[in-house]
Amino acid sequence: MSESQDRILRKPEVRKLTGLSGTTLWRRERAGDFPKSVRLSPNAIGWRRSEVEAWMASLRPAGQ
Repeated sequence: MSESQDRILRKPEVRKLTGLSGTTLWRRERAGDFPKSVRLSPNAIGWRRSEVEAWMASLRPAGQ
């Protein structure tokens, strides 16, 4: 896995990549329908790019 694939994405990047709002990200994560965030500091979280991309790929219909 390349470094760029597994880098940590902050919320604005994840929102842009997925098209989801911050609230929707939070709700889906709590429901187990989105990758778990990684605590970066007491006030910052992020997501592993590889996990977000895998989640996005799982949403695509088969054959696309």
